[in-house]
Amino acid sequence: MSENTATAATPEAGDATAAPQTDAVTTDAVTTDAVTTDGAVTTDGAGDAAAPAGGVSKAMIADVEEAMKDVVDPELGINVVDLGLVYGVHVDDENVATLDMTLTSAACPLTDVIEDQTRQALTTGPGGGLVNDIRINWVWLPPWGPDKITDEGRDQLRSLGFNV
Repeated sequence: MSENTATAATPEAGDATAAPQTDAVTTDAVTTDAVTTDGAVTTDGAGDAAAPAGGVSKAMIADVEEAMKDVVDPELGINVVDLGLVYGVHVDDENVATLDMTLTSAACPLTDVIEDQTRQALTTGPGGGLVNDIRINWVWLPPWGPDKITDEGRDQLRSLGFNV
């Protein structure tokens, strides 16, 4: 019996066959790739499960986004992810989540309610929560509009009687 082994060829730097390195960047709230306000690119969380120095397990971006579906806009009754209010998520090596979020209106008086719900959704629960702490960067560009609502969010709004 022979053993089959295969090795992948890795192009050398300067090799004409090397594929160009590109970064996918989008600010679409329904994807998990985003540009933060400081210009850093966040990703879909692939590889985020590595334990940083100090043994703290780092939360995955997709898990943070899923947990954010427990945060409900108090006026509309729809979660902030499906409303398209979460523009970006970054989890640092200390397992602190920084969220770039917007509101349906800059004059929204309920930012404290959303911040409290976010802290509850991400920092509490079995084992102390998904992340150690949160930070929210309230951003206004690009401005929120109904085009940011996910299909699931549109279905939820229609079931409440909204025409979207």
